[in-house]
Amino acid sequence: MSRARLLAVAWKESRHILRDPRSLILALAMPLFLLWIFGWALSLDLNQVPTLILDHDRTPASRELISRLAASPYFNLLGLAEREEELDRELASGRIMVALTIPSRFQVELARGDPVSVQAVLNGSDSATAQVGLSYLTGLLQLHSQDLARDRLDRLGMPRFQPAVEVRTRVWFNQETKSRNFIVPGLIVVIVMIIASQLTALTVARERETGTLEWLIATPIAPAELILGKLCPYLLIGLIDVTVCAAAGVFLFGVPFRGSVVVLAFLTAIFLVGVLSLGLLISVTSRTQILASQLAILATFLPSFLLSGFIYPIYNMPKILQLITYLVPARYYLTIVNGIFLKGVGFDVLLTETLFLAGFTALVTWGAIRKFRKRLEG
Repeated sequence: MSRARLLAVAWKESRHILRDPRSLILALAMPLFLLWIFGWALSLDLNQVPTLILDHDRTPASRELISRLAASPYFNLLGLAEREEELDRELASGRIMVALTIPSRFQVELARGDPVSVQAVLNGSDSATAQVGLSYLTGLLQLHSQDLARDRLDRLGMPRFQPAVEVRTRVWFNQETKSRNFIVPGLIVVIVMIIASQLTALTVARERETGTLEWLIATPIAPAELILGKLCPYLLIGLIDVTVCAAAGVFLFGVPFRGSVVVLAFLTAIFLVGVLSLGLLISVTSRTQILASQLAILATFLPSFLLSGFIYPIYNMPKILQLITYLVPARYYLTIVNGIFLKGVGFDVLLTETLFLAGFTALVTWGAIRKFRKRLEG
């Protein structure tokens, strides 16, 4: 083996790396980014579970229970509901995970020394969070019951062994709390986002490497026509992928489908156009297919897997990361898919997610067309 030839090849490869600084920066920054995401930003410890309370009693005893729950680090009390319908709407939208109802005569029954039950309705669309939230709530009520029992012992001079406050639970949208009912729809979101972006991320970069991009530039085709023309076949492929994945989830894994196929197809098309346009935007700005593929993975896989609420609840993330999740389209599409599959909701409940998703799609599509126009003019 010749040491000189080995060093020459190593020097040649090093120059290739230095000629593509974006790939070098990506390779060096990726470990630090992943370490930051996994080490600081994301936590497996569940706290700040979004909670809403309906207080039918409105007495010092009920307010004491509410204050105790609000002081707990495990619950984030969003306020007090006025009607049952408000609890139902917030549960269906996914904005809360626990809805607690304090019955009337709560203070009267406690004063008599009788056990009294409060009702907790859990959002079972995220089975793991529902189960952990139930355990937290049960533990908090047990501690509250022990304090009340000690208070009665001091006042009456007699112990009471039964719990003063009991919890009656109901689980909505996923009564058996099967994890697959949450995981399978979430996987559809992640898989579709990754595949869709990869399909278009290599198109323009590949044509630039093969030399066919100059042929397209020489034709009278407009940038909008080129971008939209490239989107159409991949949009059809993406819709077929979603159909196959959804059918497999329902018939193979037994995930319930309670919503409208039309609503799901329409919102999926909006999501796919946005993700495909994102891939084209990456492809237009990348010099090589390798760089385009790396950027597509960075822009789709990590956000859709880690920042969409699929693996880690968004409300459990640091505030700065919660703000970043608003830029992740998979966040809105995950809410849409879970809402249609498990809850059977429609546009009235998913209006906010639909508007954010449509805004993302319009912005990214416009950016891809504008970037390609600049490329042609340059």
